[in-house]
Amino acid sequence: MSIVRKSIENSLCFGVYDGNEQVGFARLVTDYATFGWMCDVFILPSHRGRGLGKWLVECVVAHPDVKALRRILLSSRDAHDLYEKYGGFHSLHYPANWMEKFTETPFRKSKLPSLPEENKSSG
Repeated sequence: MSIVRKSIENSLCFGVYDGNEQVGFARLVTDYATFGWMCDVFILPSHRGRGLGKWLVECVVAHPDVKALRRILLSSRDAHDLYEKYGGFHSLHYPANWMEKFTETPFRKSKLPSLPEENKSSG
């Protein structure tokens, strides 16, 4: 649990509540000057279909500490339309310019997909 706690303590966090029950969450990892990374966005299945995800994304990008950032990144498996319509996101302009360093941890084991041959380095 210390990894989750540390990630929340070092992020700008947003919660969605139904009374005292938390039903949604998003966090932004940011330097508060030029860059942010929106992550860990969710609405509980029991509360989906009510516009809460749309509202949450709108709240994040409208926050005073966020709206002046030059770039905000996010990764989504299946909600691209929502982020585009309600957050102003789009595909990367120059995806070939971006790289990542991914380290497996005991917290989350996931297999990365194979890179297309044209993206693999020859050495």
